[in-house]
Amino acid sequence: MRILGIDPGYATVGFGITDYQGMDFRTVEYGAILTPAHTDFGGRLAQIYEDMCYLLDHYTPQAVSVEKLYFTNNKTTGIAVAEARGVILLACAQRSVPVYEYTPLQVKSAVTGYGKAEKRQVMDMTRRILHLAEIPKPDDAADALALAICHGHCARPDY
Repeated sequence: MRILGIDPGYATVGFGITDYQGMDFRTVEYGAILTPAHTDFGGRLAQIYEDMCYLLDHYTPQAVSVEKLYFTNNKTTGIAVAEARGVILLACAQRSVPVYEYTPLQVKSAVTGYGKAEKRQVMDMTRRILHLAEIPKPDDAADALALAICHGHCARPDY
């Protein structure tokens, strides 16, 4: 099963693509969609949408794993991330790629076995599970790969 993990944002959208078979993961690609700070917000959303369409069309994932949003202190940033997330979900819906949402607690549990693991522990386990020499950069890409791993571990056997 090919899984596209997405760490949503509007300045940086992390992505990580893995192939998962049996109990083994293979890293296909990872990185980030970057939108320049001087670009108006509509332009940023358009760039995210176009790049998501490319990833979906080029890598043809069977599932997309996205971090579920939660709001803490900065609701203004949260709203902008939610809007960026909307164009990500739109691109998936237009291609009939199922989207699965996971909370940070679920991702930490799936990757490290401990829901309160520190970010560094999650990143290191992601590196180990994917047999990578280094922790993926930027951090958003490592988070996206952790989301892909989470879905691989949590997916139903109907794939």
